[in-house]
Amino acid sequence: MTDLDSVAASLGTRPPAARRNAKGMDVPTPATAAPPEPGAREASEARRTARAAASRWAGTRARLGSAAKRSAALVVLVALWEFLPRSGLVDRVFVPPLSEDLAAGYELLRNGQLAEHLRASLIRSLAGFGLAIALAIPLGLAIGWYRPVAELLNPVLELFRNTSPVALLPVFALILGIGETNKIVFVLYACSWPILLNTIGGVRTVEPLLIKSARSMGLGPLRLFQKVILPAAVPTIFTGVRLAGAYSILVLLFAEMVGAKAGLGYLIQASQSNFRITDMYAGIITISALGLAFNQVLVVVERRFSTWRTT
Repeated sequence: MTDLDSVAASLGTRPPAARRNAKGMDVPTPATAAPPEPGAREASEARRTARAAASRWAGTRARLGSAAKRSAALVVLVALWEFLPRSGLVDRVFVPPLSEDLAAGYELLRNGQLAEHLRASLIRSLAGFGLAIALAIPLGLAIGWYRPVAELLNPVLELFRNTSPVALLPVFALILGIGETNKIVFVLYACSWPILLNTIGGVRTVEPLLIKSARSMGLGPLRLFQKVILPAAVPTIFTGVRLAGAYSILVLLFAEMVGAKAGLGYLIQASQSNFRITDMYAGIITISALGLAFNQVLVVVERRFSTWRTT
């Protein structure tokens, strides 16, 4: 019996059983892992659940904080719009409180006038915008990729890109009349330039190393354009598309103010002429909401076509 065994015997306890090796020496038996206590697993699971809940709450707080920062200026604008006319600091005859403008917009929506004007504007805007995309993107790709096409068309493009669409509106009215065709062509002309110029720029600014690498791997002109040039130019093209989306609303309003019997531009102009100020602001708010929604749709479409980008 070893000294340790003697001490253990005197204390009434036994040391862990020892094994003997090949030389007859005692080798302590490794302690076996104690089985988990009945409540240990539940406690561990509760700690993981608590950490996950804390992480989710931290993410929610971060998102709420970011949203609050982004909307702070808008909240201040809304508050000032409501407070200043009511306090008399601003003449409420010309700038009614926001709540009165929203009430007027609700009344226009309820009696169907707002839907009628909104539908007329949307049809004209989307028609001109869609035609601009269909025409300007292929033309921009051709000009940006084929030098002979660029040399042929550049003088004409430089001439017309510096001509304001508003200056050409009387010309469109003389040639096309004052009907729907005039307004759609007006929107088409205004929207074509940002799309066309950004498409040309997107093609011409593709990283030359990408083109050399693709050619070194044996890609032909068509595959090179399809696999390298077009994807690389997509972000710049969509920049032009988003600009054109905003133009499609802005220039249409101008056309509807000078020659239309329906549309948001006509609503604003007619309301101002008849001194229905709240209806005028209701039309302006509707246009702002429409432009914001249009831009968000284009952002979603851009992300859909640019999923390969990492930044």
